[in-house]
Amino acid sequence: MTTHAIPVRARPPGRAFRELVKVETKLAWRTPLGLVLGIAVPVFFLALLGSLNGLKKPAPAPSTLTLFAEYVPVLICLSLALIALVSLPIPLVTNRQMGVLRRFSTTPADPSWLLASQVIINLALALIAVIIMVAGSTLFFGVSLPPQLGGFVLSVVLATVAMFSIGLLVAAVAATPQVAGVTGTILLYPMLFLAGLYAPTANMAPLLQRIGDYTPLKSAVQAMLAAMQGSFPAARPLLVMAGWAAVCGIAAIKLFRWE
Repeated sequence: MTTHAIPVRARPPGRAFRELVKVETKLAWRTPLGLVLGIAVPVFFLALLGSLNGLKKPAPAPSTLTLFAEYVPVLICLSLALIALVSLPIPLVTNRQMGVLRRFSTTPADPSWLLASQVIINLALALIAVIIMVAGSTLFFGVSLPPQLGGFVLSVVLATVAMFSIGLLVAAVAATPQVAGVTGTILLYPMLFLAGLYAPTANMAPLLQRIGDYTPLKSAVQAMLAAMQGSFPAARPLLVMAGWAAVCGIAAIKLFRWE
């Protein structure tokens, strides 16, 4: 008696990758680190700062914005930084430490799919956060949409790519999730300080201002503020963000370990 094997139809790679993204999204929802840090925390600060009457005053010349409006790019950068430096690298390092990436290499699925799925999930969180920041400040706190919308979008895109490149570099070199978390935190707070989260950058010492000019977050704030005042961002902050993205992105690719 002859038996005939039933042919198994291979799952198309595109469909398989979409299924992987769905699974990773469900796992991310169960431990919503990015949702809490990347969206809830900045939204809380947006509502808090928007309720302060003192920030409704005009910012010092030559700015044409209110003090609160000048904080909106800073809060966008806060969201991007929390997602890129905390939410993105920790799950990747955890998967590597637990051998998930190594086990992926024994299946038809490429291990890079898992990395790509995490990037997509966190990019979606970043997009949601930016939309909430811009829409919330416009609808509820009277901040006008950026007149130079193209320059504003370009600034946000470059800031996102730069910060995600740094986050992937952290994931590449960190041996454990704890090390990834500490490294991300060590990078996070100085960059946020130099970007003006805790105090206006104009009040900083000249040396700190110059150092901040070459960090991705302060460059992002400068570029977004220029767009919000109707000017296309200057070349320097755009080039600084592009430089961070290129250098850290290449380093992350070279140094990333699957096991």
